[in-house]
This record gives sequence, C-alpha cells and structure tokens, in this order.
Amino acid sequence: MKLKGRHWFVIWLVAVLGVFSFVVWRQTTSLRLARELGDLRERRIALEGRRSDLLRRIRDAESRAKLVPWAKTHLHLRLPADTEIILLPSPPGDSGGGR
Repeated sequence: MKLKGRHWFVIWLVAVLGVFSFVVWRQTTSLRLARELGDLRERRIALEGRRSDLLRRIRDAESRAKLVPWAKTHLHLRLPADTEIILLPSPPGDSGGGR
C-alpha cells in the first residue's frame, strides 16, 4: 500500500505535535525544578543564618564573662588567686602527648 499525500501530512502533523508536546513538558518540568531550586536556596540561606546565630550564642555562652558569674552563683566556685596556682613541670622526655 502506497501512502498518499494526506497520509504523509497526518504523519508529519502527529510527529510535530509530539515534538511540541515534549518541548512543553520539558519546559514545564524545568520551571518546576527551577522554582524548587530557588526555594531550597532560600531555605539554605535561612539555615546558614540560624547556624551562625547559634554559633554566636555558643561563643557568647562559653565566654569567661558569662561562665565566671554563672559558676560563682550556681556552683559556688571562685577564681583562684595567683598564689594558689601551681605549675607542675612535665617529666623529661615526655612530649606531652598523653600516651
């Protein structure tokens, strides 16, 4: 059976519509992924900001200005005087590695 002109026209029309449908699907998918990527970037920026805030709060809580008053009131500790500090020399040949 030999295909006539209108059959070729229908075949090409279906092929072109198939390609156009594929292009629309691909662009729709890429737009959705780009939107998700933007959302993830915003979330990452927010999480990095929260992380830096938490690190700042940790450094602040570890500071001597915060720990000394807290230790005095809650643990009833005090800072030693200079005469109370004794430096112990390490034995000769010890590298100080703790092994």
